[in-house]
Amino acid sequence: MKPEVDRSLFLGHPKGLVFLSMTEAWERFSFYGMRGLLVLYMVQELLLPGRIEKVAGMEGFRAVVEGVFGPLTTTAFASQTFGLYAGFVYFTPLFGGIIADRWLGAKKTVLIGIALMTAGHLSMSFDASFLLALLLLVLGSGCLKGNVAAQVGHLYPHDDEARRTRGFTIFSTGINIGATLGPLLCGLLAQVYGWHFGFGLAAVMMLLAGAVYLAGWRHFADDRPRAMREAGGAVQPANWRMLGLVFLIVALNLFWILPYDQGANVGMIWVAESVDLSTPFGVMPAAWFNSEDPFASILIAPVLVALWSWQGKRGTEPHDTGKMAQGSVVMALSVLALAAGAWQAGDAGKASVIWPLISYFLSGVAFMFSWPTVLAMVSRRAPAGVNAMAVAAAYLALFISGIVVGWLGRFYEQMPHWQFWLIHAAMCLAGAVLLAVLGPMLRRRMDALDAEA
Repeated sequence: MKPEVDRSLFLGHPKGLVFLSMTEAWERFSFYGMRGLLVLYMVQELLLPGRIEKVAGMEGFRAVVEGVFGPLTTTAFASQTFGLYAGFVYFTPLFGGIIADRWLGAKKTVLIGIALMTAGHLSMSFDASFLLALLLLVLGSGCLKGNVAAQVGHLYPHDDEARRTRGFTIFSTGINIGATLGPLLCGLLAQVYGWHFGFGLAAVMMLLAGAVYLAGWRHFADDRPRAMREAGGAVQPANWRMLGLVFLIVALNLFWILPYDQGANVGMIWVAESVDLSTPFGVMPAAWFNSEDPFASILIAPVLVALWSWQGKRGTEPHDTGKMAQGSVVMALSVLALAAGAWQAGDAGKASVIWPLISYFLSGVAFMFSWPTVLAMVSRRAPAGVNAMAVAAAYLALFISGIVVGWLGRFYEQMPHWQFWLIHAAMCLAGAVLLAVLGPMLRRRMDALDAEA
């Protein structure tokens, strides 16, 4: 039995897509607005002597982190803390997917996530509750992240691959609207009025996300847990093989995800320290570059949708893995721009602002080639009884990336910066080659398993 859903259309797509996209827009406003401030806030203020002592539990937390990763400088500790946070917000959605699939359903689970994330952003407004805030945000993201994306997939027929991929591209555009505005406005408030005003705005926008989600409630799929409404929900051996192939393709995307995430971590430190950000109106906040990436995604989204529609009519639209490979190449060009800027800056100079402008624009383009395509593929291929869990599990790639990126950040201070970024560009190119070579074979095997189902 298929999920019951309001099939009324808006611009050729289910109306539920509009509400889910805008829910993600304001949730991502909060997430990226806060994330754009996080590593700079730690390096420039929170972790300094006289301030770090005010954070409840920080001494024990640092002891645990350094017990695992070894002694860390302030910058390296901030990078690793950022990496742990950025990773775990994409680990907990696996459990949120299980909760939705088996017990509460997606709608209730998402509402719990919104409440937890709102509390987390409010807690960021106080030094003492900094670590508690990160914990609440990690738990809230677990309830919300994968389940909203899974609901997008439930709006489309199983065999409508092209429209589903375009739907996820539109959904990602909503994400990028919030991700553009969040760092701009939170960064501005933080620079003018102080860090905690920026974090407070993130909390307000989470409340808006909740209001939008409730407004679209009736347009979403059947809210009962899938295990309760689908007969034969047990995962069969062929389904396990399908899941294995799906997550192999997701794993190949790590080669571009790692450098992409590094842009929000060490990339922010490099921009703040090594780029000439002076303007006639004052110094540009480094966090604003976190807005350029999603803004580029917004600009490129209609271009890609139109291009793929035109190619689809001619029978030349690339398959999922082809789009992912193209995105990996674009991401390599993005990181090469940072390497060029670091080469220009040398050991003590300042790089032209043109290099991060090029880099963060291209990273936004790369994201739209690849990540919506990944989500659409998982949503389409994953077995029905574990679909929400599988979409949430796709975010484990971002969990792994967050942890590894934090660890890689320690080498930033140990080698020439241009070399640091060149290594990341090589990762992207390696991923592009693997997707281009292995992708067609993996796709044919998945098609065969679909035919057997």
